[in-house]
Amino acid sequence: MSTAVADISETDPVLTTDFGVEMVRQMRAIDSYGTYDTWSTAQILEPFVLTKEKKREIPIIGDPDEIVLARVKVFYNAIASLIEKECGLMAVPLLNLTHEGFGRALITVGKLVVMDRTLRDVHRFGFPSLSKMKDEADKVLSVALNLIGDYPKVAGL
Repeated sequence: MSTAVADISETDPVLTTDFGVEMVRQMRAIDSYGTYDTWSTAQILEPFVLTKEKKREIPIIGDPDEIVLARVKVFYNAIASLIEKECGLMAVPLLNLTHEGFGRALITVGKLVVMDRTLRDVHRFGFPSLSKMKDEADKVLSVALNLIGDYPKVAGL
């Protein structure tokens, strides 16, 4: 399908971060057939990197397939897992998407909504690089942890 392959090095520092490790853990968790057992961490995370060339090959209008939807879920599950790790409270990711790839992603901790993102064009979900993906996750994580710190009673419900 794609001739433009993202060049992810096995020595990319993102792969050894908590976020990178959690992303790989989440991807392996959804791999019911053991396909990823022999894959390197860079190979597992490669589909999340959408270079400009790869993005150009994807139609502007399209419906996301189950594999893309699974990747979106993995991304937000990884963030929720890191929130739990940091604050010790259960974080629950919720995704509501139409068949056309529009919808919302929420992460709640107790009764507190710590992340609310509008999603569109999910069939083109990806990041220019692993570091950009990690930066986005770090932003969400930082805001979520600040909200939990500001409203601990609501988060603890």
